[in-house]
Amino acid sequence: MIYVVIGFLWISLLIYLLMGGADFGAGILELFTSKTNKSHIRKISYQAIGPIWEANHMWLIIAVVILFVGFPVVYTTVSVYLHIPLVIMLMGIIARGTAFSFRNYDAVKDRMQWVYNRIYVYSSFITPLFLGVIAGSAVSRKVDTVAGSFLSAYVYDWFNWFSFSVGFFTVALCGFLAAIFLIGEVKDDESKRRYKRKAVQMNAAMLIWAGMIFGSSLADGIPLLKWLLGNIISLLTIISAAIALVFLWIAILKDQVISMRFLAGFMVTMLLIAVTYSHYPNILLLKNGTELSLLHHKAPDKTIDSLGIALLIGSLFILPALFYLIYSFGKKDQQEAV
Repeated sequence: MIYVVIGFLWISLLIYLLMGGADFGAGILELFTSKTNKSHIRKISYQAIGPIWEANHMWLIIAVVILFVGFPVVYTTVSVYLHIPLVIMLMGIIARGTAFSFRNYDAVKDRMQWVYNRIYVYSSFITPLFLGVIAGSAVSRKVDTVAGSFLSAYVYDWFNWFSFSVGFFTVALCGFLAAIFLIGEVKDDESKRRYKRKAVQMNAAMLIWAGMIFGSSLADGIPLLKWLLGNIISLLTIISAAIALVFLWIAILKDQVISMRFLAGFMVTMLLIAVTYSHYPNILLLKNGTELSLLHHKAPDKTIDSLGIALLIGSLFILPALFYLIYSFGKKDQQEAV
């Protein structure tokens, strides 16, 4: 049953990165859009993410609950030593959700719309930034559980080039996913060209920050190249992601909406496999040379069994409800368009 629980943890993170990534990415694109086009992207992004924006964070909640119940040592260590970026990320989630609601559902359109818009776009940037920072810190061997000072224990473990490079790469990836998704939501050629340009810009930013990740990993002695190229699974998934990116751009140029969305999801899946398989089952690499493992630092077997059963049963309700939510919003948009 432990592998069922680990599988749900990994899938929850993947879905959150894909769906939440496109969600956050819409705000990121709006942040880097000219004033004349901001209203257009607000309208399109609302139509696109409206069905799932509230459900996105369900996947993050599931991942947190799995860590809390199934891997309490991992949960405690992360929540204590990485509490600063965690709090910033959570504040970003709350601020973004609040601003999204008020700017789209507020009955009175007044000067506060300016405030809501600013909160929305900046929190859309900050949240994936610190999500990536936390992910980078988890594998950077910067977390020092025996630190003798506040800065060593709670700041230096995440405030470094490698962690922020991963964070900015995550931001660019979210913007790229949003651009890919929004290309299929618009009908006129001018809008399609606009979001294709956004996709080019975000793809370029991804490559730049990927280079920063490798450079900072070399500077900090993090064996990232060995992780990605030192085993056949990670190597094959990296090659698959690169090939998918090539075919993705072919699909973009040909306006093949279904293909581009599938290939974008496939590329992200391959990247996540590559970066997680290389040090599996270790999930948190500590500065003292030890690791926290999903297999060795788990809850008692009875707890894991109960958690696995609950996840299996819950999935029977969650997934159909999510599909129905997307379907019902799609019908609503069609009726409003008539």
